[in-house]
Amino acid sequence: MAYPDPYPQRPSPDQFVRRWLFITACVAALMLFWQFLPAIEAWFSPREAAERTVTPRGDLAADEKATIELFEKSRASVVYITTSQLVRDAWTRNVFSVPRGTGSGFIWDDAGHVVTNFHVIQGASEATVKLADGRDYQAALVGVSPAHDIAVLKIGVGFQRPPAVPVGTSADLKVGQKVFAIGNPFGLDWTLTKGIVSALDRSLPGESGGVTIEHLIQTDAAINPGNSGGPLLDSAGRLIGINTAIYSPSGASAGIGFAVPVDTVMRVVPQLIKTGKYIRPALGIELDEQLNRRLQALTGTRGVFVLRVAPGSAAQKAGLSGITFGPEGIVPGDRITGMDGVPVDDVAKLLARLDDRKVGDVVVLSVERAGKLREVRVELQPGI
Repeated sequence: MAYPDPYPQRPSPDQFVRRWLFITACVAALMLFWQFLPAIEAWFSPREAAERTVTPRGDLAADEKATIELFEKSRASVVYITTSQLVRDAWTRNVFSVPRGTGSGFIWDDAGHVVTNFHVIQGASEATVKLADGRDYQAALVGVSPAHDIAVLKIGVGFQRPPAVPVGTSADLKVGQKVFAIGNPFGLDWTLTKGIVSALDRSLPGESGGVTIEHLIQTDAAINPGNSGGPLLDSAGRLIGINTAIYSPSGASAGIGFAVPVDTVMRVVPQLIKTGKYIRPALGIELDEQLNRRLQALTGTRGVFVLRVAPGSAAQKAGLSGITFGPEGIVPGDRITGMDGVPVDDVAKLLARLDDRKVGDVVVLSVERAGKLREVRVELQPGI
């Protein structure tokens, strides 16, 4: 039995080929048109560009005006420091100067004193200070305090003296308030960055295992190599710190920078200008951080163990006692657990608390000996 064809109008094979070729040709034409569309538009477009009308911006925002004014007022007080080192040629024995590094600083007073970081000039033989108006001066070293990462230079500015940076306070800083950093990162002179106070009273180990720097201001204002020594300002344009370091695995700003607080600067810089060195207030006792940690681990306690009391010192007059050696071994003496009601956990904390005071001040130490806690009054003496 024969079945009828369900597709009686089925096209022939030639019709399929013609349709496929037609569709392919259309697609190719569209692709060519798309490819040459820019050229076609350019051909029919006018040869001259139409004039654009500038859109009025309007007035600057109040915070923008304040930031601009702050930078313009503070820029003249910030300096660019380049250092060099004298090197002797091993063959000719000639001595020549090679560049060592760059940094920032700021004018401290009308006498031409310039404050910067100690690590900016450390190891250098010469330093050149460039002012914002383009003048260059060879600087003389006045004094340094490695424990605070502060150095003071001096330049002879003559009669055209740059303005000194206004000085503020750091004891009343609050986390979250705005700060501004001016410096010369990567040699890009007089750069302004802004941020906030991220944290207060931070500690940072010194370079190459040096003395721990205490009471640092932490900020997220971009601080890069070359910013070191520059001022950290508050929104009133007052100095509140010296930009000193960054925390970054890559060496570039990662949003964590540190500054030496201005209250520390105000204690240290006048002494450096007057005597060339900083005399720390001291108790007259011998301390050692590593040995203190070992004694803490052995006794399971916190605080600062007095290792030795200097004869004739303020500590001896107050009746403090150091460790002794007996048949059973080392016998701990006094252990300082606090100063003026503030707990002291280690040597760095004790030194930082002492550094907040001055020679001649009387401090009250919380001292434990043989399990008995007592308070001892000690008049601070000049340290080393």
